[in-house]
Amino acid sequence: MIKTKKQGSLIIISGTTCAGKGTVIKKLLERHNDIVLSISYTSRPKRESEVDGVDYYFVTKEEFEKKIANDDFLEYAQVQYGAYYGTPKAEIIKQLDTGKDVILEIDVQGAKQIKEKFPETILIFIMAPSMEEVKRRIEMRGDENQEQIISRFKRAYQEINQYTNYNYVVVNDDLKESVDKVEAILVSEKLRVDRIEELSVENEEEMIHELLMEKDFPNVRIQIQ
Repeated sequence: MIKTKKQGSLIIISGTTCAGKGTVIKKLLERHNDIVLSISYTSRPKRESEVDGVDYYFVTKEEFEKKIANDDFLEYAQVQYGAYYGTPKAEIIKQLDTGKDVILEIDVQGAKQIKEKFPETILIFIMAPSMEEVKRRIEMRGDENQEQIISRFKRAYQEINQYTNYNYVVVNDDLKESVDKVEAILVSEKLRVDRIEELSVENEEEMIHELLMEKDFPNVRIQIQ
């Protein structure tokens, strides 16, 4: 009776440092085979533990800039130390056209760029339960010095003020509940009226309607003036 648009949804998940957004996304992907994670391009060197085409697509700075010139990215940014990061356009559009939902795990600046180009993008912001918890999680990593920890903490303060630019906010104080909440958001978005492509009534339903009309209003006749 109701036919919804086949087009998949573009979903941006951002959040403060150490909010656990990566873990939330991982659990979502484990539960749903119709949701995929976009893999970004970067010009920074590949770390020993990383896999090309899984963690990122690793390219040279020159190759990245050529892609910029060809308008191959939905958004891109050059971060500290000069490394580029970018979200590929063609791969994402291809996935959306097949009906798959595509998640982008990007920062607030990238989210703003994409929202301007694709207003229907679903923006979800993941927060840690408190700044004290953010500090604890940063220190637990144990791979950064005090200066780097302070820098991350300051950045988290800056990021948290951006939540008003998003459609939804999820506080990640319990992983399962947080994943459930994100799932509920995606389900509700699928039920939006503006996703209905066609509303039709089957022949059988029309016949039932006519029979009911004759039964309930046997003496009613419509006169056309």
